[in-house]
Amino acid sequence: MNMLEQLITSFVSTAAFAILFNVPRSTIVQCGFVGMVGWLLYISLQRVSLDAIVATLIASFIVTVISQLLARIYKTPVIVFSVAGIIPLVPGGLAYDAMRNVVLNHYDVAVQLAAKAFMLSGAIAMGLVFSEVLNQLVRRKKA
Repeated sequence: MNMLEQLITSFVSTAAFAILFNVPRSTIVQCGFVGMVGWLLYISLQRVSLDAIVATLIASFIVTVISQLLARIYKTPVIVFSVAGIIPLVPGGLAYDAMRNVVLNHYDVAVQLAAKAFMLSGAIAMGLVFSEVLNQLVRRKKA
């Protein structure tokens, strides 16, 4: 799949999840944009041979930074943008493959896939936390 197709797909999927999460209608396009930027960054970092876990950490950090900026601009909670924007980075397919291999009794493969899904999920969480900590430090320094 080429880059344009991936950008369109990530935008549409993020906007669709934003609708499922019942975000305000005026922010659906912005939520799609946040998810698209996160996915673009993730794919770009992987194409320069960066590990998927590090790429996920950086992309989730940037998604949260953009979410914080948009939350200030549109006067909405940060979670509106960050939850929807993180959706393309969630390793759901990897977790599915891990469980499928458990059912098929391929435990060696299942453990490897589950460990990678767990590390990717941890990288997403760390990116969200690091961004919030940085935001709090900047706000305290300004005050």
